[in-house]
Amino acid sequence: MISLPDTDSEDELPPGWEERATDDGTVCYVNQQGKTSQWTHPRTGRSKRITGELPLGWEKYYDEQGKRFMFLNKETQQRTNVDPRLAFAVEEPTQNVAQVRQRFDSCSTALQVLHGKDLHGRTALITGANCGIGFETARSLAHHGCEIIFACRNRSSTEAAIESIAQERPAARARCRFAPLDLSSLRSVQRFAGEIKQSVSHIDYLILNAGVFALPYTKTEDGLETTFQVSHLSHFYLTLQLETLFDYKTRIILLSSESHRFANLPVENLAVHHLSPPPEKFWSMMAYNNAKLCNVLFAQELAQRWKQRGISVFSLHPGNMVSSDLSRNYWFYRLLFAIVRPFTKSLQQAAATSVYCATANELTGLSGLYFNNCFFCEPSKLSKSAALQQQLWRLSENLIAEFVQEQH
Repeated sequence: MISLPDTDSEDELPPGWEERATDDGTVCYVNQQGKTSQWTHPRTGRSKRITGELPLGWEKYYDEQGKRFMFLNKETQQRTNVDPRLAFAVEEPTQNVAQVRQRFDSCSTALQVLHGKDLHGRTALITGANCGIGFETARSLAHHGCEIIFACRNRSSTEAAIESIAQERPAARARCRFAPLDLSSLRSVQRFAGEIKQSVSHIDYLILNAGVFALPYTKTEDGLETTFQVSHLSHFYLTLQLETLFDYKTRIILLSSESHRFANLPVENLAVHHLSPPPEKFWSMMAYNNAKLCNVLFAQELAQRWKQRGISVFSLHPGNMVSSDLSRNYWFYRLLFAIVRPFTKSLQQAAATSVYCATANELTGLSGLYFNNCFFCEPSKLSKSAALQQQLWRLSENLIAEFVQEQH
């Protein structure tokens, strides 16, 4: 623990620290020397929130050029990015997930979750946003002012998706753009991350939505089983590559599945052949289950590692057998999905939990939770194994290191 200089005021910030307020009123503490941030006061360990209306004569507006919210004193014409209510912020009670009230359920849609929200100035990067749940997530966020980076493999289908959003909401066209990303290629992930870091300075919502289901046994150009690499390893690599674009306002969302409860990864001695099995050990359904477990394990471990940075990480189940392109690889699953279609969620309902995790104010300061139907629930016992979380992280790091070494 760092010893702080003595002071007569418990609430006084140590040298090098300053307070900032997020758009939703939560106070963040930034250490300018160490370039770190946290949600709790460095002396008291307590959190604060801004409440009430702006002082008389002040107004809040969005600066399109600076891409941030500003405050204007109409009498003096003073402009600042510091909320004038910051000096009157009040301490919050300890954040407790048990105190979060359920506002939405399995019938809620993404647009209902976003009702009344203004997301101008926010940027979302969504993998697999050109179709299915990813498209509805992108469409809903774009309708509320969010800038969307469509991280997809197919340019023509992505441009068609963006065009369909623009037809509904012409102003959204300028806020949506295609960025080529092939998750079956670590080289593509590396190139994509480099381009994104050159074009944007911050990502508010990283939504790792893309995945594959019911694939026959195939290997990627990196020599790994495709389901594992596309659903987990490439997302792992992408997240770490984009780390400099994340701060205390960022939320990272991983789309998992209730299928993660049926995975068979070993708690001890996890090895690459468990994650990327040889053909004779491969079963497409188990490969999917294990990949979805990897999503939850990665979310849990990442939440722990980045907790002090105030970055929230959530994993979720969007819905059972939703009518999307996920079942396109095998006729049996296409038939099964078609049969159950009347009894499953719409794509708008399936996107609701992703949008809720990304934007709900009541989740500020929370991390490492698993959601279903826009509310947190317990993930599988296996996914909560700290040993397995750490083994997966090390193995994933080693696979990335091998790839990077081959590049040189």
